[in-house]
Amino acid sequence: MFDTLSERLSHTFKKIRGQARLTEDNIKDTLREVRMALLEADVALPVVKAFTDQVKQRAMGQEVQTSLTPGQAFVKVVQQELIDVMGGASEGLNLATQPPAVILMAGLQGAGKTTTVAKLARWLKDRQKKKVAVVSADVYRPAAIAQLKTLADEVGVEFIPSSPEESPVEIANKAVEHARKHLLDAVIIDTAGRLHIDEEMMQEIKQLYEAVQPVETLFVVDSMTGQDAANTAKAFHDALPLTGVVLTKADGDARGGAALSIRHITGKPIKFIGLGEKTDALELFHPDRIASRILGMGDVLSLIEEVERKIDRKKAEKFVKKVQKGKGFDLEDMRDQLAQLTKMGGITAMLDKLPGMGDLPKNVKENINDKDITRQIAIINSMTPHERRFPAVINNSRKRRIAKGSGMQIQDVNRLLKQYSQMQKMMKKMKKMKGFGKGGLPGMPGGMPKLPF
Repeated sequence: MFDTLSERLSHTFKKIRGQARLTEDNIKDTLREVRMALLEADVALPVVKAFTDQVKQRAMGQEVQTSLTPGQAFVKVVQQELIDVMGGASEGLNLATQPPAVILMAGLQGAGKTTTVAKLARWLKDRQKKKVAVVSADVYRPAAIAQLKTLADEVGVEFIPSSPEESPVEIANKAVEHARKHLLDAVIIDTAGRLHIDEEMMQEIKQLYEAVQPVETLFVVDSMTGQDAANTAKAFHDALPLTGVVLTKADGDARGGAALSIRHITGKPIKFIGLGEKTDALELFHPDRIASRILGMGDVLSLIEEVERKIDRKKAEKFVKKVQKGKGFDLEDMRDQLAQLTKMGGITAMLDKLPGMGDLPKNVKENINDKDITRQIAIINSMTPHERRFPAVINNSRKRRIAKGSGMQIQDVNRLLKQYSQMQKMMKKMKKMKGFGKGGLPGMPGGMPKLPF
């Protein structure tokens, strides 16, 4: 996410960071490059103009001119302006109402609305410990109703049945009444999408809004549509009192124009950001953390939160104790470490959140492939339990069998065993390190093993 913008800005700021003092000329040159970077990222023109004007005004002010490191101070100004243009502070859901809290989801067809309903339901259930139900008021697509039922079963929330014979308002009223009777905390209503904004669609969703009076009306929009996403959100907001926006498919958006345009154009905050297809791939939108990512400063806070949420702590502590006792590191341990990495979204997802990763050479980034982890797990799974515990027994005939069983080549098996050997040496060194197992990753009580890359 934001790869193109991050790359351009990092290159631009390298030049100005070394400046002993800032002048109107070098600020002007830098701002020209910043403007070009934002336009290439498909940020809306009014947003680019307001952003660069504000940066120029602050950069020429005392706080930068009198700084001992004016180049760094300038970057700090840009960072603060990025945070401001995206909304300042993170704004979660406002569920302070008599239960059930009604959440109405709106958006165009293909934006990922139904999947986002399930993601949000899971987020409320897992993070907020809420009892949640979902319902589909999309009477035009029976497949959407069936899809939501499947997703509700997957995330473990209640699905309230509906049918194309009912009107959207009837479905919504019935769902709210059901949630009230069964003492549920929240009910999320999925509405019909269209391929474009039309009057009929707007009238229908207005009627739904009037009928259920939701505490949150969220507009779901595909971030890959760039500044069009902001314009579409504004059209919806003009017809409907939106409380916020959910940006979907942000993991596939290398530009970031939508994230930087929406707040300025609609006046409404981005509340959530979707970063993948899985039902747990939904994050609260933190403007300060996103600004840090754009400027290549990483997002360690989000990484720590993700580690605490997704890593199996018992397994991790068991592994640490095993290494501490000198019992060795076998291929079953390696498989567990690789599986933990996939839970975190793979290496690329983690690199995005680590400081300084924006400076990695392009060819290095391109060579990082999360599919390699899946292949390595497949190779280890093709081994017998004895081979996994005692890798030394793996001779050429066993390698051929393992390669065939995993659909790989013998070279792939050799590569895995070489990597295993390197990790084994690393674990032996870590055993001798003072404090191993007492905080390998910040915020993890009991410690965490080093990650295998």
